[in-house]
Amino acid sequence: MKASLRFLTWLFWTTVASLISLLLLILLARLFYVLYPEMSVNTFIVWINRNIGFPLAYYLAGVPILLLFALYFYRRSVRRHEKKYLELLIEEVHKIEEGSVRKIPVENVGQLGQLATDINRMVDRLRTSMEEERRAEQTKNELITNVSHDLRTPLTSITGYLGLIDQDRYRDEVELRYYVNMAYEESLRLKQLLQDLFEFTRLQNKEMKLQKTRINLAEMLDQIIAHFGWQLQESGMECRLYLQGRHLYVHADGDKLRRVYENLITNAIRYGQDGKYIDIRSWVEGEEAVTEVANYGDPIPESDLPHLFDRFYRVEKSRASHTGGSGIGLAIAKHIVDLHQGTIAADSNEYRTVFTVRLPQNSETFKKNEEIS
Repeated sequence: MKASLRFLTWLFWTTVASLISLLLLILLARLFYVLYPEMSVNTFIVWINRNIGFPLAYYLAGVPILLLFALYFYRRSVRRHEKKYLELLIEEVHKIEEGSVRKIPVENVGQLGQLATDINRMVDRLRTSMEEERRAEQTKNELITNVSHDLRTPLTSITGYLGLIDQDRYRDEVELRYYVNMAYEESLRLKQLLQDLFEFTRLQNKEMKLQKTRINLAEMLDQIIAHFGWQLQESGMECRLYLQGRHLYVHADGDKLRRVYENLITNAIRYGQDGKYIDIRSWVEGEEAVTEVANYGDPIPESDLPHLFDRFYRVEKSRASHTGGSGIGLAIAKHIVDLHQGTIAADSNEYRTVFTVRLPQNSETFKKNEEIS
């Protein structure tokens, strides 16, 4: 719209100025005949017709005038537009200095247009930086709030039970041992929470380095399940392992990868006791080693699935606190899988809840798997 208006303005003033110039030429011609009466109009017209020709004379007189004024008003319009656009840029830069992150309208005004594009790019980076700073501040506040809450709960229990013991407020040795056992369990929960928090902080700060070696995933899963034998027995659950083959090799950090599966199995025991079984399946798909950890407890609401791997996020938070979840385990698992350039995802329905881990295999490892299988 502005460009059309500028074009119409330029056309109007070019036409008006050209007509005025032609009128002035006519007046000068009449003045010439007044000053030199011996020169008649007829003789002048005959001279033009013989030496120039009438159409060519019109072009020689009118076209240069038209072009001259067209160029003049075009340059004048460009200068005025550049001046207004420069004033707009200065005004917008002052607003950015005051904290505004609104983009500047980009117009095709030579180098000023490029300058506006560069300023907008700077505004985008500024907006991103401000959003990251805001998220970092929010994350810090959430971290302090959640850690304070999670540390306070077991500490309150420990001090409560130890207070009862210190005041001899127990009936017999059986009740005394019960209080001691409860305080001990709460201290273990507190220790686990601090370990999770420390490890998650290291992951967030990118302090954790991977020491990759060639690992047989089948053997690792066997060892992890054996390690959970007592907990499975206490929970009245059974873990079933289904492997595509006994040689599922990946190039990974064994200690870190073990933590991923330990967290997933712990999560399955904690929330899948009603289903009695934990099924672990592992196979090779393309150049990826895929592992599923499934439990058959209560389903996870669909609205919670996208947030399962967020730090301190809990499904049914009251139940999670009762079962001792820190809300960090799945976040740690995701960070470790990300460090291995893999993916982890969750799916849940009324029958089962499945966590799927996909780890890339390099071509050399993949060929070895094929040869061994």
